[in-house]
Amino acid sequence: MSMLVVVTENVPPRLRGRLAVWLLEVRAGVYVGDVSRKVREMIWQQIQVLADDGNVVMAWAVNNESGFDFQTWGVNRRIPVDLDGLRLVSFLPVENQ
Repeated sequence: MSMLVVVTENVPPRLRGRLAVWLLEVRAGVYVGDVSRKVREMIWQQIQVLADDGNVVMAWAVNNESGFDFQTWGVNRRIPVDLDGLRLVSFLPVENQ
């Protein structure tokens, strides 16, 4: 079991309801819980099917240098980048400035 955090933006209510079955919604669109790897993978499958045009980031505790790992779904300015095994986030430029 490990700590899991899911942050959603512009996702349908059916996905938010599905996430609330396994996780606690501590703020609008922010879910936390302590789940197994199998449950985390099942939640990610549900996100991929139900997120539509929204975007989601999922982060969980692991035993590595940063102490966590994460993955994203959907279009967002923040793009995950692997730098010598360390996961960082790169920002795309703001459009129409």
